[in-house]
Amino acid sequence: MITLEEKAKAARKKVLELIYKAQTSHIGSNFSVIDIFTVLFDKADLSKDKIILSAGWKAASFYYFLAEKGLISKEELDTYCQPGSRLIGLTEPGVPGVHFAGGSMGMGLPAAVGFALSKKMKGEEGKVYCVMSDGELAIGTTWEAALIAAHHNLDNLVVIVDCNGLQAMGETKEILDYYWFPGVNPDHYDYGHDFNIIEGCFDAAESLSGNKKPKLIMFETTKGKGVSFMENNNLFHYKNLSDEEFSKALTELK
Repeated sequence: MITLEEKAKAARKKVLELIYKAQTSHIGSNFSVIDIFTVLFDKADLSKDKIILSAGWKAASFYYFLAEKGLISKEELDTYCQPGSRLIGLTEPGVPGVHFAGGSMGMGLPAAVGFALSKKMKGEEGKVYCVMSDGELAIGTTWEAALIAAHHNLDNLVVIVDCNGLQAMGETKEILDYYWFPGVNPDHYDYGHDFNIIEGCFDAAESLSGNKKPKLIMFETTKGKGVSFMENNNLFHYKNLSDEEFSKALTELK
């Protein structure tokens, strides 16, 4: 059986290849979330669950796991950000498994709240998972949506924050640090690159499903995780990869 570690390593190699081939960016953000995605897509039942990627610039990783789930083909995955492809550098509806456009900060959680409320009103099974960046915690719509989720007792909503500590213009805590409103404190805050811990956080959130509250899991991650010269290097938020950087990164991931 393939381990979660092996699945994550395969994901990093493929996402590296996709982003290098397309000469696009956000490799650091993609690498911070891959371990979380590895567990989430392993646990989620996409026939009844929805995964909303609010941090839509992590699209390469998201599309990779959609392909692993068979929602898009491996052949289409290889067209990522190529001319004429529907797989662009942000998640866009129209792609199976993408329920809402991701990339405009602070918009994914309001959408996820709407999907979760709809499920509640219709009596539908399944959860709505919303994957966010820590930079989005500075956005007003995020907090309004969180309060609405708590007000409507949306215990079918699980909010996952990839806290890599960096955003486009610098360190998150230096740009605008976040503080908690009453009633929306995290259920769990833990290390986002240990698969036992990640699984434990999801299992614990599941065990709280009867408490009539939305769940908030915050994972402390490393931007660029897995490649030494990318780790905590915000240059790789925007920078594309040179031939030399691609070769070095691929060697480290073997």
